[in-house]
Amino acid sequence: MHDNIEIRECTTIEEFTKCVQIQRDVFALPETELSPVRHLVVTKNAGGFSLGAGDDNKQAGFTLSVPAYINGRRAYYSHMSAVRSEYQNLGLGARLKWAQRDRALSDGVDYIRWTFEPVKARNAFFNLEKLGAFTRDYRVNFYGTDYRTSPETEGKDLGIDSDRLMADWELRDPKVEALAAGETPITAAIMPAAEIVTVNNWLELVEKDPASAQAEQVRVRGEFQAAFERGLVARGFRRDAERPTFLLY
Repeated sequence: MHDNIEIRECTTIEEFTKCVQIQRDVFALPETELSPVRHLVVTKNAGGFSLGAGDDNKQAGFTLSVPAYINGRRAYYSHMSAVRSEYQNLGLGARLKWAQRDRALSDGVDYIRWTFEPVKARNAFFNLEKLGAFTRDYRVNFYGTDYRTSPETEGKDLGIDSDRLMADWELRDPKVEALAAGETPITAAIMPAAEIVTVNNWLELVEKDPASAQAEQVRVRGEFQAAFERGLVARGFRRDAERPTFLLY
């Protein structure tokens, strides 16, 4: 099943329309917060690109790369990546990101940035350990207040801030090069200067106990802000059923 998935650039209106539908299915966002077909068309014509992953049946996922100029250098801003639920746990998200890296390097760009939620352990592990990105920038309520964060909470006035960490992906970093080649990176045995525990099942916590979810978000926010003020950088992540943890150096 799903053995024929290929990754290729989206270039047609039909392909862009499928990307919009994936956003609806995966993110459960209101229509006003989706990236419409015209945005994808404009992005392509402004020097960006969308990569789609699909098999003989339908498009399984995509990632959108917006051309950017960050801290004095050319970059891509990875605005969103999504994989349909029936195609998850197949490594397709990683394939899309590595394809994004290959395309960026072929364009002469060696830096990609995106955001992720500091309270979602799975995303943190993927970004920091599987891809080799790091983060040193915490943004409070980056997209505005999240009034629904999952299909189960649609219509409920949760009022949770959309805090985000900025992921920095240095595409020529030795750790990233090793991971791209399927190798285990060689890292020095250095104890982290700080650790920040996050949440394993954020959406479940939001649904069952919004007040506790908000309290956890405030705690994580404060710890990251204090750590970043000290000049620390989150470069690793330790998975744990009880205490999933960011590792800062």
